Amino acid sequence: MGKKHRFETNAVHGNYESSQFLGSLTPPLFQTSTFTFDRAETGEARFSGAEEGMIYSRLGNPTVQLLEDKMAMLEGGEKALAFGSGMAAVSSVLLHFVKQGSHVLCSKGIYGCTYGLLKWLQEKLDITFDLLDMESSEEIEKRLTEKTACIFIETPINPTMEVINLKTVVESAKKYNVPVVVDNTFCSPYLQRPIEWGCDVVIHSATKYIGGHGDVIAGVVVGKEDLINEIARHIRKDIGGVMSPFDAWLLLRGLKTLPVRMERHCENAMKLEEKLIAHHAVEEVIYPKAESTNGQMSGSGGIISFKIRGSKEEAQKLLNSVQLIKVAVSLGDTETLIQHPATMTHAIVPEEERIKMGITDQLIRLSVGLEAWDDIWEDLEQALNQVSLKD
Repeated sequence: MGKKHRFETNAVHGNYESSQFLGSLTPPLFQTSTFTFDRAETGEARFSGAEEGMIYSRLGNPTVQLLEDKMAMLEGGEKALAFGSGMAAVSSVLLHFVKQGSHVLCSKGIYGCTYGLLKWLQEKLDITFDLLDMESSEEIEKRLTEKTACIFIETPINPTMEVINLKTVVESAKKYNVPVVVDNTFCSPYLQRPIEWGCDVVIHSATKYIGGHGDVIAGVVVGKEDLINEIARHIRKDIGGVMSPFDAWLLLRGLKTLPVRMERHCENAMKLEEKLIAHHAVEEVIYPKAESTNGQMSGSGGIISFKIRGSKEEAQKLLNSVQLIKVAVSLGDTETLIQHPATMTHAIVPEEERIKMGITDQLIRLSVGLEAWDDIWEDLEQALNQVSLKD
């Protein structure tokens, strides 16, 4: 396919040529642990790097490679690497950049397990990290040190939905030759492509929008070829957080409908935001509008966070009152999911730090699914009404 196509077409056809796989319309599943060599010398050549080819599925697999190639294309990167989970991807990237005594500068809010990993690295390897608003270049550059190994950000931030200005971060990072790592899970490459803004590495929990159906755990990293090759050789290979061929096959299937799904997620979320704002039990709705992101995001996304009037008990009563909506962590599924970050995804973060991040007991995160938006709202409304009832 020599012609340059648009995102939607690449999501379906990108980097796959059926003629290379016996004409199979669907990418084939290579469900094998190892690969045979025609001669002993072939094995020697492949292990030494003198000859390209498959060796063992921990080191590479044709189905997994098809996924990696497509993700690199969709994110606008040179190469991608697939992992067995989003956290395997996060930990591999951080382990690539840091060494004993390093410093990591993070956005004010990060996923609870990313925070837990950084705390563990702090205890084991004396790696320090700071959480920062990153609202200005001056603020960022004051916190960069000669030991800063990378800047690690989420945008929008999980679960407070704050948007980090990638242009501001990149401009500051380039002055000090510090790589910028972006967790792009909440947007998917359909809504945001950080590499186009000068960022160095993009991470996805592919469990979410990339898969889109709640049936796979996976992670993906995208960046320059040299960097990705280093992570593959020295971290993924030896630590072994690899993706299975079947999971890669599921993700390839999910990518074909990513643009259609993202449009519906966004459409439903925008309608629900209006209803939530008007409900008397809701104190605040946090939903980033694409037009306020300086062109960084092409759509507002499918995640809404909101604060209810009341305490943790009212928040839990809301979750206990939904019927159609499912109480579950994760996001980006066809089903609408609701969760309480303070006691679930970010429970590992100490209360004082959670409050600084904006994760209060009143905060609820809603991952808007693909159902009829009216049905989602009717369920959410009756649950909110239960919360606001006077005893």
